[in-house]
Amino acid sequence: MAGLAQGGHAPVATFALAGIAILVGGIYLDPLNGLLPLLGVLCLMTAVFFANFWRDPDRPIPQESGVLVSPADGHVMFVRRERANGRRPSQTEREQDGIEQDEFTGDWFPKPCGNPLSFETEQRFVPVEGETLDIDVWRVAIFMSPLDVHVNRAPCASKIIAMEHRTGKGRRRGPFAPAYKKESEYNERVRTVFESVDGERIEVMQISGALARTIVPWKGIGDTLRRGERYGMIRLGSRVDVRVPAAYYEPQVVSAEEQNSQYPRGQFIKAGADIIFKRVLEEE
Repeated sequence: MAGLAQGGHAPVATFALAGIAILVGGIYLDPLNGLLPLLGVLCLMTAVFFANFWRDPDRPIPQESGVLVSPADGHVMFVRRERANGRRPSQTEREQDGIEQDEFTGDWFPKPCGNPLSFETEQRFVPVEGETLDIDVWRVAIFMSPLDVHVNRAPCASKIIAMEHRTGKGRRRGPFAPAYKKESEYNERVRTVFESVDGERIEVMQISGALARTIVPWKGIGDTLRRGERYGMIRLGSRVDVRVPAAYYEPQVVSAEEQNSQYPRGQFIKAGADIIFKRVLEEE
């Protein structure tokens, strides 16, 4: 339903009513040298800001088969073919030698999951150079500005099979690097794995930024979603990354890295409405 996202009604109503009450009160009471009307206007402006921030418009969801829709509103930062070369270690592996430690990104076991496309845990990915393999993934990174819609949507009809919250090494919160920087991919984040009706898995990473510091999931493990269904939001924008099996899908968006004169900041896409991947047609 169009309107405000979950959690938005209370702050909008509070500041709107406070602003109206203060303005009306200023008519009958001492305006305190104009301070009461000014405070009332500031409250109303805050209510408008919150209404814009929590807006949640309905979207026409594409009905064609074999497509994945954008999980977020924003500009496409980059599109990259990647391959996993490490994963988060299990407790047993942590007790063994060979764990690679990074001051900012934490501990890594220098091998990917047995099936990297299962996305069983967070993996470390590097750009593909040279020969491509069926275990490669495509990653699309979407930058959400504070002015964009902040509600995130499911890329396909699917079931959530994994959802985990991660912070930087040794931190309770953060870090909070600006979302437009590459380093922000290891900011505080929520990693969600969707399994489609065909059994394919898609990883979506909601990443906090310098301003956006609260990721709010509305769904959980085991929930079934329609394509384009709302499943959470990142307050004040930030970044969302999507990884899909490169053997099955081809990107359908233009990134800022392509330096396309038509999209100097990258193509702007809308959550639930714009197609970001199409399934590769199988050769007969």
